[in-house]
Order: sequence, then C-alpha cells, then structure tokens
Amino acid sequence: MGLGLMGQALAGAFLKAGHPTTVWNRTAAKADQLRAEGAELAPTVADALKASPLAVVCLTDYRAVHEVLGASEVDLDGTLLINLTSGDSAQARETARWAGQRGARYLDGAIMAVPPVIGTEEAVILHSGPEEEFEAHRATLGALGTVTHLGPDHRLASLYDVAGLAMMWSVLNAWLQGTALLRTAGVDAATYAPFAQRIAAGVAGWLPGYAEQIDRGFFPAEVSALETDARAMAHLIEESEAVGVNAELPRLFKAMADRAIAAGHGGEQYPVLIEEFGKPGDA
Repeated sequence: MGLGLMGQALAGAFLKAGHPTTVWNRTAAKADQLRAEGAELAPTVADALKASPLAVVCLTDYRAVHEVLGASEVDLDGTLLINLTSGDSAQARETARWAGQRGARYLDGAIMAVPPVIGTEEAVILHSGPEEEFEAHRATLGALGTVTHLGPDHRLASLYDVAGLAMMWSVLNAWLQGTALLRTAGVDAATYAPFAQRIAAGVAGWLPGYAEQIDRGFFPAEVSALETDARAMAHLIEESEAVGVNAELPRLFKAMADRAIAAGHGGEQYPVLIEEFGKPGDA
C-alpha cells in the first residue's frame, strides 16, 4: 500500500521474487507498470487487506498511515502490518499501540536504501517489534534486501534510522570540511577522496573498543586524552580561519570538548564526550 518510488520498488521486488502481490494507491494509475508485471490492483484499502495476511505499508508519513488504515470500512483484525513509512520513534510506538487496538500484529521498519537497490543485498531494511512475527515472514521479506530484526521495542527501527543518518551526515560533512581546506591549495576533491576514505575506515575500526568504554562508563586515555584532542581541534579552527574556510563545524567539536574538560574529563579518552551528546542541546 503506497506506490511512490519506494512503494513501487518494494512491490516490484516481491513480484520479481515470485510472490503474489496486490497493490493499492490513491492514484490507481501509479500501479500500471506493476499490473503489467503481474500485480493485482485492489480498488480499496479494505480489498487490499483481504488479499493477504501480510500487509506492507509505505506512505508519505504516519499521519497518512492512520488516515488510510483508520477508515471505518478497513478491518485490520488478524493482519500482520509492516510499516516501512518514515517517521520518528514516538510515532512508531504509538502506531504499534493503535494497530494492536484494531486487532493487527505490527512491525515497524526503516529502509536504509534508495529505490533502485531494493531487491538486492545493498538494500538494508530494519524491523522492530515481535520477533516471532518477523521470523514467520523472514523469507518473504528477504525479497526486499538484507532484512534485520533489531528487537521487540517498536521504536528501534526509527532510532537506528536516524542514528545511521547522523553517521552519514557527520562523515560527509567532515569530508567536505577537509575538501574545502585542501581546495585552497589547489587539491581537487577527487585527489583527496581516497585519503579521506582511508581515514574514515581507520576511525571506524576504533568503534568497537570505544563502544566498550562507553558501555562500561570508564574512559582511560589509552590513545589520546581529550585535552590533547582539544588542542588539535583548536589547530583545525585556526587553519580553517586562516585560509578562509568555514570553521563552524570544528568550533562545534571544540565547544563540546571544552565543556567536558571543564567538567573534569580532560584526562580521559574521546568517547567520554558521550556525556555531552546525551544532554539536551540547551543543557
């Protein structure tokens, strides 16, 4: 249900894998290509739900999910509802409660992929909710890509989604900062990119060890103390300003480090900054 670019890709992947697939969309013409590939077009949402005990929803937002599935003629009783609509963790939890009140079993999901790679291993699709429901349909859902069950908490898929976005934008913004610096010396982005990849891969290798420190709440300076890192941050800020490059990003890094140092954590290792990330922005 829902035939935007992503919904069409999902339905197409099910069809390619040989699964009988019924589709519904407010604008029925969006189903034309899928019908040519063997999909059945349901005239109403109620008809779509009757076609299978497994219903996959990918709509504009959670409000649309409630509007479409909350109509009086729609019967969710006995349906396994898999919601791959983008939203936040509070919406995921509330929609799970809402669906349960209507007799549906519910898995919330997040798609970590673009439509062209749906149906391949590159498409990572996260699910959260009752594990037994996921396992009962793992083989079918596997037609969409690499599917993972994160746990019974319905909020997890949404939280992993935004955590992944934080990683993506942080890596890209750091690369853009470095690219801007090197361009002032005539180095183009393509020349810098392989070096940046090596740095990113090296830093990624630190994560398991740093994760152990965070989970233990113990941050011995095995590699570098935070106060040493803060001096390097100051150098990055100074260099950026000297060559006329925006220094907002490194100033943010240093502001958080300075607060942690002021709180007595200067002699500990970088992951101690988790205490700063765990606070509201105005704390």
